[in-house]
Amino acid sequence: MGKKSKVKGYRVEREIVNLLQKSGINVKRIPLSGGIWWLKGDILFPNNRKGEVKIRKKINRLLYDMLADASYGFIRGDNRRWLVVMELPEFIELYKKGVNNGIKTM
Repeated sequence: MGKKSKVKGYRVEREIVNLLQKSGINVKRIPLSGGIWWLKGDILFPNNRKGEVKIRKKINRLLYDMLADASYGFIRGDNRRWLVVMELPEFIELYKKGVNNGIKTM
């Protein structure tokens, strides 16, 4: 990975960490972007769940189009797990409600 890509990756990881922290979710950036064998991922949530952060010049419009008239998008590749697509404010609200209501997440 080139230096520009590493700098860009670090920048967007910090951006999402800052947005989540400003919203009251105490996430931390994982050092070395998950380069430690026992701690994979880009960000770590208080409940030890991990988040992966990606930024691309081109993202399939389908993901954005799914949310044009809906709150959530559900997508699955062939023989893959289901994924949920939602906007960040919605995720923050759901996450905070779950944590504040004592919902245990693995």
